[in-house]
Amino acid sequence: MGFNCGIVGLPNVGKSTLFNALTDTAAAEAANYPFCTIEPNVGRVAVPDARLHNIYSITGSETEIPTYLEFVDIAGLVRGASQGEGLGNQFLGHIRSVAAIIHVLRCFESGNVTHVEESVDPIRDAETVETELMLADLESLERRIDPLEKRATSGDKEAKLSLPVMRRTLEALRDGKPARTVERTIDEEPLFRSLHLITAKPVLYVCNVDEDSAATGNALSNRVAAMAGETGQGCVLISAAIEAEVAELETAEEKAEYLESLGLSETGLARVIRAGYALLDLVTFFTTGPNESRAWTVPRGFKAPDAAGTIHTDFKKGFIRAETIAYDDFVSCEGEQGAKDAGRMRLEGKEYIAKDGDIMLFRFNV
Repeated sequence: MGFNCGIVGLPNVGKSTLFNALTDTAAAEAANYPFCTIEPNVGRVAVPDARLHNIYSITGSETEIPTYLEFVDIAGLVRGASQGEGLGNQFLGHIRSVAAIIHVLRCFESGNVTHVEESVDPIRDAETVETELMLADLESLERRIDPLEKRATSGDKEAKLSLPVMRRTLEALRDGKPARTVERTIDEEPLFRSLHLITAKPVLYVCNVDEDSAATGNALSNRVAAMAGETGQGCVLISAAIEAEVAELETAEEKAEYLESLGLSETGLARVIRAGYALLDLVTFFTTGPNESRAWTVPRGFKAPDAAGTIHTDFKKGFIRAETIAYDDFVSCEGEQGAKDAGRMRLEGKEYIAKDGDIMLFRFNV
């Protein structure tokens, strides 16, 4: 899987402003008119994790290297996108290629920024985008169901297994429910993923509020938070205008002072990045030594050899064992040697599942 999140929403809700601030660049043009982003812009951002700096400090490494997420700025959708309105087919294709969706919703009133629907209503906007994505998924499955039924009738084993999943998903979409709501067993999960549906992707709603509401939110963002809670999706509060101003400040001290003056302890972007990381159900393990301390990203449930393979394919091929220390033990024992002396280092084999915060040293032989 790709560790990437697509930033979507209606035109002029703050997507490109958010992307610019996320990547600390002006790669995406933030203009006050629809479709200012035609091709998706891609940016990699470091995942904030204080544990890495602590490991780096304890070890005394020369460098620290964070793990990264990829964000894709996708041009705004409009009503009718599933039928090609507003270059909709291109945009839907870009959304289909990402692993999770960051849905930016405008939660502020402003006479200076136009709205494609001529009024501000984040729930309506969310439903508009969700409907277009469901219609695109519905069209995709309706094209595939007849050939799959014919293959199943002719005795194709894979088609027989896939058909019940596809039928349940079609029924949900026809009832106006996104694919992610479809119940499936563990065995059916690979079959469900093979459908490659947009509305199967997890969603994080990002409420873009005015500067005065950045700390506490407002009535509009409260409605979005309630909707997210009811549907089991994530919700984060930001002010894209503040994030853009913070991104222009040069030092960490200046940024911290500016945020403090607004009653904020951290940027909204830090919350977005962490929430995106959680949305993809990822975990972080670390490696550390004299040269570098580094964070690595793997999906939850990865076994030790697969985690080793993210560093180098030879590590997986010749995997012998993983010398593993839990983060809390590493800190309390003041490093690797202290953890070994205290008996807190474990030798883990091929069936060990990498846990968030593990400090790992892989032994291999190729």
